Amino acid sequence: MQDPIAPPPTFGDRTFIMQGSPGIPIYIYATVFSSFCVITGLIWDICWHLSIGRDGLLSPPHLVIYLGAVVSGLFSGFEILRKTFRGTDAEKMASVKIWGFFYSSLGSLFCVWGALMMLTSAPFDDWWHNTYGLDVTILSPPHTVLILGIIGIQFGAMISVIAVKNQMKLSADFGNSSALDKSLFWLFALSAGFLLTIWFTLLSEELGRMRMHRSSFYIFSGVAFPLLLMAVGKAVSHKWAITAATGVYTVLMAGTLWIIPLFPAEPKLGPILNHITHYQGFHFPLLLIVPAYVTDILRYRYAHWNDWKLTLLLGSAFLVAFFIVQWFFGGFLMESPYARNWFFGSHYWYFGNDPNWEYRYKYGPWMIEEMPELLKGLGIALVSTLISTRIGLAWGNWMHKIQR
Repeated sequence: MQDPIAPPPTFGDRTFIMQGSPGIPIYIYATVFSSFCVITGLIWDICWHLSIGRDGLLSPPHLVIYLGAVVSGLFSGFEILRKTFRGTDAEKMASVKIWGFFYSSLGSLFCVWGALMMLTSAPFDDWWHNTYGLDVTILSPPHTVLILGIIGIQFGAMISVIAVKNQMKLSADFGNSSALDKSLFWLFALSAGFLLTIWFTLLSEELGRMRMHRSSFYIFSGVAFPLLLMAVGKAVSHKWAITAATGVYTVLMAGTLWIIPLFPAEPKLGPILNHITHYQGFHFPLLLIVPAYVTDILRYRYAHWNDWKLTLLLGSAFLVAFFIVQWFFGGFLMESPYARNWFFGSHYWYFGNDPNWEYRYKYGPWMIEEMPELLKGLGIALVSTLISTRIGLAWGNWMHKIQR
């Protein structure tokens, strides 16, 4: 049955209608796989820097990242060429025309440009290291180019799935294929969860456990996460869309935290203050799945409300739920000896830091705010969350209508 919110795309006086039995194109699987490769490679690369220090153009984590770029670029590029030279009239009508000649889906276009940016960043990053030494921040100029390319691939994967899902709704056979609908939803949830993970990685320097008792932590979270999560919830018609995406993020973050430290690694760049023999893990996932679950329940219960009313409800509920669970969980991660194990990973420590630092396992005075300052910051976080929520809902409405 056709979704009334997403009508068939019209082209002048023509309306695109799907014919035949639907199926998921192979390039959709390839772009989601590419999205997985680039984020796991990036997390591995961060752990590499924390544990080994030295880097190179063809280090193992870089190869995984480049694999994602190559697969995404090749499959998406091939799909563009296929539609241009061998595509049917119906396929071309359901595509975006580029430079007056090429026919492409919007997702493939993002994937190709993302892959080109990622591959361009590789020699740029190698030159940067040779000229200026190791990076001291995640967002160095070459890494910024790389991450923009990663976001391009991951966003391209997500909207590619949405476009195929919306096109297939127009097929007469689609209404009888619940398995196909479920497969497309989980492909969407995977791609959205991978994008959420890079979203977190970009801000990870501001979202570490040492900052979880400062209002700035919730300001950054309020700006970043509702923007994407509310868009995810609006983009597809599914009760648990946001919970599924945050579940993918949680599994991916926890999986890399538990698996990567199993492998041996030792520092190869001085000074070495913390002598280690295995990889140091990244971060335990934020408990985003809790406010996601609350948000999904509320947006399903009050789906008849307009977006402005939903903004007040969902934004406020998100921040309150996130603050409650993350504040207390942050105290546990930071101070409890029960968090210093392979499961929670609070004992992992950069090889260049003193392992006996006084504030390694407790909040320093500069990490804690007085109540008036905290309340003021949380007020800013609420305003930021509401703005982010409203933009996210509008973004999701746009994605929900993508059919090309």
